[in-house]
Amino acid sequence: MRVAVVAETFLPAVNGVVGSVLRLVDHLAVRGHDPVVVAPSGADYESRCGARVQVVTVPAMRLPRYRQLALARPAGDLTAVLRRLAPDVVHLASPAVLGLAAARAARTLGIPSIAVFQTDLAAYAQRYRLPGGAAAAWRYLRTVHGTADLTLAPSSASAAQLARHGIGPVALWPRGVDLEQFAPCRRDDGLRAALAPGGELLVGVVARLAVEKRLELLAPLSELPGVQLVVVGDGPQRRALTREMPRARFLGQLGGTELGAVVASLDLFVHPGADETFCQAVQEALAAGVPAVVAASGGPLDLVRHRENGWLWAGDDPQVLAATVARLRVDPAAVRAAAALARPSVESRTWGRVGDELIGHLQRLRHAVPA
Repeated sequence: MRVAVVAETFLPAVNGVVGSVLRLVDHLAVRGHDPVVVAPSGADYESRCGARVQVVTVPAMRLPRYRQLALARPAGDLTAVLRRLAPDVVHLASPAVLGLAAARAARTLGIPSIAVFQTDLAAYAQRYRLPGGAAAAWRYLRTVHGTADLTLAPSSASAAQLARHGIGPVALWPRGVDLEQFAPCRRDDGLRAALAPGGELLVGVVARLAVEKRLELLAPLSELPGVQLVVVGDGPQRRALTREMPRARFLGQLGGTELGAVVASLDLFVHPGADETFCQAVQEALAAGVPAVVAASGGPLDLVRHRENGWLWAGDDPQVLAATVARLRVDPAAVRAAAALARPSVESRTWGRVGDELIGHLQRLRHAVPA
């Protein structure tokens, strides 16, 4: 198949949507398909299997308080673009502005389209106090996803959320994990000693440093005696968070083997975000053999089993989260037991398997929707 992958953000940005798009495009190329990316940034590049991937750029804009992130701006009619690319199916990655334009163009041309729900725009609208709030965002999402032929949800919580708001049909499509990059064997005792020289319980988070991640709730945890908090990532909240958590170690944006080593060297992974449709960072920590403490909502509910491979934190009280970590600091046996179950809980979720599931959805849609 020739697949047009439409992304609201793309390289050089680093986020969950971009990561998923890169994995999808690589897998399509590996399986002999022909992907082309439509996005607000980026350039043609070579996929992991050596295939040349075309990137078609559209006009972009930058958020006033997040200048490093290029987003698609209202693109008007994309019919001419899709007609020229002539895809068999259109894949809409976390569609919003560009995704809606592409979905409408695909419908005009009789090309089937599949929309991947990956970003909770309603939660963003509420947290950033955008006009109309969550209600307006859900009306917009119903328009976007209603224009596509099928919506894919990354978790059971997201699928239920979409159904409650009148979006369908919906199928479940989770995310894969790189079991080589994130593995217990990546643990680095020297790195661990540098990050926690006093033998502290090493607790870390990998996230975009933005309002919706609620990282400020880690402040009480960062002050616990015998605990060292490590924060990996970058974003508009970095300066405020470093002021609020002076004892935390901020490592900036990491990737590749360096990121794998930091994650595997942790004792606990913690993520306070309550609006995660999936939370890939949690899955990567589990793959590295690191148990996770997460907010009991959204996508992480499919990944973390309470008191088995991690712990669920209910509510918004950061003192409760800190108390959970303080209790685990003095119960190393519980941490070791959860660590032993962490990797087995996700090791079947390879990108190859998940990518083949997506190709199945694309092929069924291609044959089900008449041209």
